Amino acid sequence: MFDELLTPEEKAIRDEVRAFVRDKVDRSLILKMDSREKEYPYEFVRAAGEANLLGLRFPEEFGGRGLGWVAEMLAVEEVGVLGIALSCAYSLPSIVGEAINKFGTRRQKEEYLLPTLRGDKICAEGLTEPRSGSDFFGTITTAVRRGDEYVINGEKRFVAGGVGADYFLIYAKTDFEAPPHKSLSAFLVDRDAGVRVEEEYELLGCRGMGAARIVLKDVRVPEENLVGKLNGGADVFNAMMVPERLTSAAGPLGMGQAALEIAVRYADKREAFGKAIRRFEGISFKIADCATLLDAGRALVYRAARVADTGRWCRKEVSQAKVFCTEAGFRAVNEAMQILGGIGYTDVYPIERLFRDARLGIIWTGSNEVQRLIIQSEVCHEILSADRSTKRDIELDTPGAHKTAEKVFAEDPNKYRPKDL
Repeated sequence: MFDELLTPEEKAIRDEVRAFVRDKVDRSLILKMDSREKEYPYEFVRAAGEANLLGLRFPEEFGGRGLGWVAEMLAVEEVGVLGIALSCAYSLPSIVGEAINKFGTRRQKEEYLLPTLRGDKICAEGLTEPRSGSDFFGTITTAVRRGDEYVINGEKRFVAGGVGADYFLIYAKTDFEAPPHKSLSAFLVDRDAGVRVEEEYELLGCRGMGAARIVLKDVRVPEENLVGKLNGGADVFNAMMVPERLTSAAGPLGMGQAALEIAVRYADKREAFGKAIRRFEGISFKIADCATLLDAGRALVYRAARVADTGRWCRKEVSQAKVFCTEAGFRAVNEAMQILGGIGYTDVYPIERLFRDARLGIIWTGSNEVQRLIIQSEVCHEILSADRSTKRDIELDTPGAHKTAEKVFAEDPNKYRPKDL
């Protein structure tokens, strides 16, 4: 599907990742992760690295393939059929790698990015804190310079890979007088520098990703591990949010598609009242709606990816993709469970696992409420700052257009104030 919008190179990488997912990921890994027997999918990351499938966008020199955003989103969608945990493990090298590739020094690329894309090092990011989730710039973790080092103190919550990562991208406050958006810096922090896991979370879904609360107490980080400029954490964060939210959009498409295909096959075999249940409108309309939603989601993801490939500001497009696709993916899984009925609520089919996984997408990497705030802000800016001279003034296409007095929205608050007061 969508083949007509893809280049031969993009189709080839999609098919390569599809084959990897089919042949190289043992189902026992998925089951062990979901049963909490496995704390982190080390072997999956290593296998993807050995296949040269991690960080497809990055230069070949540092372990990537020099491909575009669209190719990488196709790959994430294919991995998404495995569930949100493995999709997350696959995406983190792209997310953390974006910060290192765009803002890092050559040493940082050689010592962190290259082994990460080879699958030799596991990365994670520290964004959310006990007191700040959506309010990212409310971070209270601190990094104070001491000679040629920074001493970091703070906590990060819901760190995917908190248990398994070899190093973390950590944001901390470095300027205590500046406005929030100008007060943070980003650092590469090795686990063995003193990062401590305080709590490993028991999650509804996304199991086996080692999600944890980590504590940094007097952790010393060399100055050379500062990513980007001092107090330039906002630039790093904004760049990271492109892969963070695009991968969060593409993964649920894979989950939704997997659930839809299971539901269609089931509905074609399951009979009621003498015919296959897919022949009933109550079922067939669900299939139609979910297929339409997933295809619309793909259009948004690939459009956002195309814009990202140009290097242009794509905050609106990325947020639109994240909102729509996470909700479309969850809708498809939810409707698939409804189509299967009671058996869909058991572990006979993977629908119940996908249901638990898909629910997370609407919450993480910036809740969908926050994404909607971003979208409306970008849309209002576009409309209010646009040159209207090239468009028809449709406000005049009404009989009452001449009533300009009715178009006054703000008046002098003292207009009717008695003069003797």
